[in-house]
Amino acid sequence: MLVDSRRGLLVSGSLLAGAVLVGLLVFLPVTAPVVQAVDDAVWRFAGVVENEPTTAVATVLSWLGSAEVNWPLRAAALLLLAWRRHWLRAAAFTLAVLSSELFIGPVKEWTDRARPPGALIETTGASFPSGHAIATAVTAVGLVLVLAHPGPGRWRWEVNAVIFTSVMALSRVYLRAHWLSDTVAGALLGAGLALGWPALLMAIRHQHDPTAPTS
Repeated sequence: MLVDSRRGLLVSGSLLAGAVLVGLLVFLPVTAPVVQAVDDAVWRFAGVVENEPTTAVATVLSWLGSAEVNWPLRAAALLLLAWRRHWLRAAAFTLAVLSSELFIGPVKEWTDRARPPGALIETTGASFPSGHAIATAVTAVGLVLVLAHPGPGRWRWEVNAVIFTSVMALSRVYLRAHWLSDTVAGALLGAGLALGWPALLMAIRHQHDPTAPTS
């Protein structure tokens, strides 16, 4: 899955640390007013640029990041990996998905951050972190890691996965379903888990069998 599992662990750790940092900035009394001021400014800008075509596109993008789309893609990927007998990749993807889903509910309940006012779509639960951003990052980044071969081609797919996750996350901000900081933390968390589990499993395998293939 990865050419260098140690580098993967380092990048994953940086992404997860970034998610934690954003969370601290959002909720620490010293920094919370500054972050909220930025979130408020972005929220106001979304209201200023609101128009029907953009709202329609944002709604579609939000749907693409929903459970109705993510879960069938995940199931299809796992079936394909099982058919190819890529058990390590299947295990890494499964762990990334399960750990991300376990994060969403408890963290939302613990933080209990209010949603932005004036949402253009129906929302449920607390605002932080963005479940859509987490799920989309785990699915998009994770699918590329477990299905594509290492090399320039996979790098291009990864860039596309990051771009799609970012655009989908911004659609949630535009729709006033989330604050900007919610989506940033969610995307970092999802990408970190998607990369971290393959890197960790490959590092463990290499420790037990140094001759094992690195991809």
